[in-house]
Amino acid sequence: MNIKKSLLLIVLVLIVDQVSKIYIKTHFALGDSYEVFEWFKIHFIENSGAAWGAKLNDFLPISENTAKLILTVFRLFAVVGIGYWLYDSIRKQSSKTLVLAVSLIFAGALGNIIDSVFYGVLFNDSIGQVASLFSDEPYGGLFFGKVVDMLYFPMIDSTWPDWVPYFGGSNFSFFDPVFNVADTAISTGVGILLVFNKKAFGNKKTEEVVPEENQD
Repeated sequence: MNIKKSLLLIVLVLIVDQVSKIYIKTHFALGDSYEVFEWFKIHFIENSGAAWGAKLNDFLPISENTAKLILTVFRLFAVVGIGYWLYDSIRKQSSKTLVLAVSLIFAGALGNIIDSVFYGVLFNDSIGQVASLFSDEPYGGLFFGKVVDMLYFPMIDSTWPDWVPYFGGSNFSFFDPVFNVADTAISTGVGILLVFNKKAFGNKKTEEVVPEENQD
């Protein structure tokens, strides 16, 4: 995969990701849901932390704002690192599988960093209301935005049988995480690297040079 195809893929992922997030932010209040199918819902939540909603201040004695700033700065460095990995892979003419995977990971990481860096100054709050783009009363500041998530696949929503120890009678659901298009791109890229590891990182076969025999 050359740089043009890689950039095209990245731009397409970013467009779909940002359009979907802006639509949800400007049409749903926080917590609103829309059932597409029984096993698929559009469910609007915002994530100010890392994966699975984890926050640094849950583990470290720092304020929530400090934890958010550290996370956003870390994401920025990560995006730069992934971007260089992609550039280096294309420059070295690495396998198409590797370039495809890294392109998806880069696009997804960049999509979420846009939320973290800019959404706090572009939108007002979504709590109990539908937010407005370019609001005069933004909910945060630069670097303090929240990532918009909306894709929810509750494939199983049932109750544990009463005879199951400890869990009996309690609710059981699968799949609980709510995510977005950027997360999907990252997960797909990582999945490609895991499943097609040898194809992605396989060394190119070098031609063996057979030395000419010395003639008397």
